[in-house]
Amino acid sequence: MNAFTGWGLTWRWRSAVGAFALWAGGAAALLAGASAYAQLDAAKSTIVAVSRQMGVAVQGSFTKFGAQIDFDPAKPAAGTARITMDMTSYDLGDATYNESVRGPEWFDAKAFPQATFVSTAIAPTAPNQYRVDGNLTIKGRTQKVAVPVVLTQQGATQTFDGTLPIHRLAFDIGTGEWKDTSMVADEVLIKFHIVVAHK
Repeated sequence: MNAFTGWGLTWRWRSAVGAFALWAGGAAALLAGASAYAQLDAAKSTIVAVSRQMGVAVQGSFTKFGAQIDFDPAKPAAGTARITMDMTSYDLGDATYNESVRGPEWFDAKAFPQATFVSTAIAPTAPNQYRVDGNLTIKGRTQKVAVPVVLTQQGATQTFDGTLPIHRLAFDIGTGEWKDTSMVADEVLIKFHIVVAHK
């Protein structure tokens, strides 16, 4: 262990897991869209990660992410989505904890400053509901994921909501002693609320 002990170390665990989770959320966000790329409303959009450290739920959020989305609900199979997230923007509300997440044991943000999700297929599963398959890349590792998304449309505005469970160890998030899932759970829930506007 380094830097933190006791209470401080507990927060370090929380920040790392939450940050990882949050990236998977980028995957879900990608589904939002419209033809010719809809405009992301960053002020109304959120991506949060809910992790568990010693059984306690911990939530953090990314403050910087971008989306390139081309999606027409009348032609879902033709849709595409790509999300890019800034790995240094994860926020737990404390600068010390946030800095810990960027370290090599967790995100290694200096070596891997961005994470991406790129869709490979979009298919309807129910009215206004879709499954978005794609590749999620974090810390240089890529995993195939399936993202469930619910669409709400009001005029020219589309909102996409969903939750994606992912596993941090599949992306090498939390190395060495931090692989102990009895302290930091492997599963992380990515909850997203993505708002886009058509031009």
